[in-house]
Amino acid sequence: MMETGASDSRPKLLIVDDDHELCSMLVEYLGPEGFATETVGTGPLALDRLVRGPVDLVVLDVMLPELSGFEVLRRIRATSRMPVIMLTARGEEVDRVVGLEMGADDYLAKPFSPRELVARIRAVLRRMSGDGQQTDAILLWGPLRLDLRARRADVNEHDLELTAAELRILELLVRADTKTVTRDELMTQALGRRLLPTDRSLDTHVSNLRRKLMKVTDRVTVQSVRGTGYALTLASSRVAVEEEAR
Repeated sequence: MMETGASDSRPKLLIVDDDHELCSMLVEYLGPEGFATETVGTGPLALDRLVRGPVDLVVLDVMLPELSGFEVLRRIRATSRMPVIMLTARGEEVDRVVGLEMGADDYLAKPFSPRELVARIRAVLRRMSGDGQQTDAILLWGPLRLDLRARRADVNEHDLELTAAELRILELLVRADTKTVTRDELMTQALGRRLLPTDRSLDTHVSNLRRKLMKVTDRVTVQSVRGTGYALTLASSRVAVEEEAR
């Protein structure tokens, strides 16, 4: 395992990949970009590291010895909403979809540019920290309650257990009330990058959000607006926003 100093105050990243050359390159690249980086080469070692203390974000390869990246992600999600970016083989669309459906915050196909990985990491960490958002607001929309400071959404006190990306998408839809939010807007404001024709990550995040809403309420749905984007629909009531003092 390659490791930074224990007292380092920079965001802590855990890279889980059995490609030692790639890991060494990422440690060298990510340090000057402002990240404290550790690497491990197997799923069990990753889980052992996370038991010893949290990190700010995990970069997790799908193809790992001993335990697959999917199994590692499943075990992480059983107890934590820690952000995870999956690394997948280029062209393996099914891996990307499965990873997002299991709760990954984002994915990146190999081979990738380290600069692109940094951009994805920063976008996910911004969503987790709430930078640029009205984090002092409680948003109420029908039975929905979003606490942006706690990064939590619930329906009648039933936690939706949303990832950072799902929560940001839901926030944008709630703030729009029943108006349509375009796919471009959701992609740039929720996922932090431009919408590309081959990128289905937004649709997968919305599908996950729909599924989680359906488990706890039949009053709120995310409606697809063909050729445009998405909008919230509600059986009754409208959104109210209560600004809480810091």
